[in-house]
Amino acid sequence: MNDEIKHKHPKLLQDIFAEVSSKVVGKRRIIEVFFLTLLSEGHILLEGPPGVGKTFIANCFAEAIGGDFHRIQMTPDLLPADILGTSVFNPEKITFQVRKGPIFTNVLFCDELNRATPKTQAALLEAMQERQVTIEGETFPLPRPFIVIATQIPFGSAGTYPLTEVQIDRFAFKVKVSYPSFPEEIQIISRIDELERVKIDVRVKLEDLLREIEKIKSVYVSERVKEYIVQLVNGIRGKDFIRMGPSPRASIWLFKGARARAYLQGRDYVIPDDVKEIAPFVLSHRIVLAPEAEMENITEDALIQEVLRKTPVKKE
Repeated sequence: MNDEIKHKHPKLLQDIFAEVSSKVVGKRRIIEVFFLTLLSEGHILLEGPPGVGKTFIANCFAEAIGGDFHRIQMTPDLLPADILGTSVFNPEKITFQVRKGPIFTNVLFCDELNRATPKTQAALLEAMQERQVTIEGETFPLPRPFIVIATQIPFGSAGTYPLTEVQIDRFAFKVKVSYPSFPEEIQIISRIDELERVKIDVRVKLEDLLREIEKIKSVYVSERVKEYIVQLVNGIRGKDFIRMGPSPRASIWLFKGARARAYLQGRDYVIPDDVKEIAPFVLSHRIVLAPEAEMENITEDALIQEVLRKTPVKKE
């Protein structure tokens, strides 16, 4: 992806990007993937050490699009009702009333998702896939857009529960957040007083943003690009050292993400390079390596790059 969003992008998106970029030091690539997540109405998983700005980026992004933002610190004693909501007895009306939980928001930030128990992790599945929540047998739709941003800490740390393949597959994109570069860290400490009381100017209305999201669906994807997407996914599944390959959701999010990237590039059609650029973010968390892969120093990213090199693009 380019370092800058091109000027022929819709001004609405330029404003959001400029607002977030002015407050976040570096991390431009991550901000661009946030854009892909937003425009394709997906969810994003962030992986990296603590203190590298994951919560700060998510908060800035949510405020810039004018949406509601809720943060949940995931812990082993957190219950599904703490996220979804529950029925509460009202003695005055002698009836039960639904008290909605923090999941009813536009951007839900789940910090250290794999500290929650599998039961609590599973509470997110319906919301992430069907954009709705069921409380005591009653179904409630979630607002649009609805984005889950989650972080996870390395498995094996005290008090962690591995995310199931089903849970991980619900995330459209996964991004590794690393430490800042030397100049970026100098800039952070120089601006720390400003950053600690940062104020985001809301640049857009949600209804305007939803119109942009709908425009993405009209971006043209040719048959050869669709075939290229499926060939990539099948190529991963057929590799050695793979215990479990990407599900059809990988193809779906390559398709949706490529449309969003084309739109951000100012095009109304997708090219193979759109697919290639987003492939690592879509595929890496959907690959489960066999135990012998570690002995051979084989990683998910290396397999993805190999398949990208070897998969031909059919000519028009």
